[in-house]
Amino acid sequence: MKKRRIFIAINFPEQIKKKLLAFKEGWADLPVRWTRETNLHITLTFIGYVDDEQMLEVCQLAKEVASKHKSFEIKLKKIILGPPQKPPRMIWVEGESNQELSRLKDDLEKVLFNSNRVGFKSSGYSVFRPHITLARINQNQWRELSNKPEIDRDISLVASVETIEVMESHLSRGGGEYAVLESIELGG
Repeated sequence: MKKRRIFIAINFPEQIKKKLLAFKEGWADLPVRWTRETNLHITLTFIGYVDDEQMLEVCQLAKEVASKHKSFEIKLKKIILGPPQKPPRMIWVEGESNQELSRLKDDLEKVLFNSNRVGFKSSGYSVFRPHITLARINQNQWRELSNKPEIDRDISLVASVETIEVMESHLSRGGGEYAVLESIELGG
C-alpha cells in the first residue's frame, strides 16, 4: 500500500508569493536553492507518512478544526537566516505570531496527536515560529564563503488566511514538490 507524506499548511495568494520571490534578486549569487513560487507556504503541522484511509481521516479532522476558526491575517515581517540561534540552513520569511494562528495550530495538534481517533505522532517542536522557506543553503559552499552575507531585512506584507490545506510532499534531489490534497475553508 502506497503511503503519502503529508502536512497541513497555509498557502498564500500569487501576488504575495511573487513579492517574496522578488527578494532573491538581491541575493542571486548566494549558494542556495530557491523555493519554487508554488511551494511557498507556512507549515502548521507535519503529520508524516499515511495510507489513504488515514489521509481521509486527517482531512476530516482538519475540517472539524477549521470550522471552529474564523479567517485572520498574517503579517510577514522579516527575511532572516533560519533557524534562529543555530547554524543557518535556510533563508526564510518570518511571520508575526498571533493568537488566531497559535490557536489554529494548537487545535489541529490536539485533534491529530492527542486524540484516541488517530495515532499520529507530533513532530515535538515546542516553539512554533511561523515562517516561509525562501531558500535552502548549500552547506558546503556556504562554509567556504569568506564573507558571509548579512540577511536581515525588514519587510511588511499582510496576507489574509481563509483556508488551510492538507498537502502532500514528494521529496527528490531537486527539492520538495508539494501538492494540495484538500483545501479547507476556515469558519465552515
